[in-house]
Amino acid sequence: MILIVASNKGVAGKNIAKHVLKNYPFTKTIQTFQESPIYTAQINRKHVNLIRLKEETVYAQNLLETFPDPDLVVFLSRHSSQSGKPTLSVHTPGNFAEAKLGGLPRTLSVCPAAAMRNALKSLQQFKTEMELDYEVSYECTHHGPSLNVPTMFVELGSSPQQWSDARAAEAVANAAVQAITNFSAPNESAVLGIGGTHYNQNFTKMALNNEALFGHMIPKYALSNLDNEILLHCIKRTLEKIDHAILDWKGINSQYKTKLLNMLEALELPYKKI
Repeated sequence: MILIVASNKGVAGKNIAKHVLKNYPFTKTIQTFQESPIYTAQINRKHVNLIRLKEETVYAQNLLETFPDPDLVVFLSRHSSQSGKPTLSVHTPGNFAEAKLGGLPRTLSVCPAAAMRNALKSLQQFKTEMELDYEVSYECTHHGPSLNVPTMFVELGSSPQQWSDARAAEAVANAAVQAITNFSAPNESAVLGIGGTHYNQNFTKMALNNEALFGHMIPKYALSNLDNEILLHCIKRTLEKIDHAILDWKGINSQYKTKLLNMLEALELPYKKI
């Protein structure tokens, strides 16, 4: 079973979910979750449920108590930033340090690298086809929940103006369902991305050009929290096999470079600098 999750607390999540229900063959069941009906569909021979939460999606840490062992969880959510730049984004949730916004401390969700790239490429496709004035980007791993199953967020941002943009919400809905449609067992290896900004355009361009399949991405602001345990956690909490790391070398502060290379060598993980 694949689970699509949106929150009733945010206009963006509600708008995206509305387009999923409108554009795809979902039917309302007699079951409810947090006082909202559960919807179900068969998409490319996959059983898909759509649910809506009372709370914000980042606080859905207990989700698997009701829906155990889904093959994939896709959160439909708003994205916020101080810049307010119109952005369509995708990322895996999890915390490299303390849990400031949901999830568990130093615990990551399992990253579905291929599904994330499929969502990213679909966002780019629909942005172009629908002539949307939005930037498409990966985001680095951040916030909750920290789930033991493959989990990703597909988001619409970055301000109230974009959250209410019906056409952009439809693009996010379509991209999420495209990723679900193409979801399958891992058949290629992935890489661990380290360095650069939260919206890493180097990693984004490489994925869009099929040059790499990124799992977890660790931004430069999180490098102070990095140790062997977290690096190994990133590797183990990726659905695909991680065969090397890609380092955004200019996006890594010099004080961390030697320590990082030593950790990668200790874990016997090859790396490439870009």
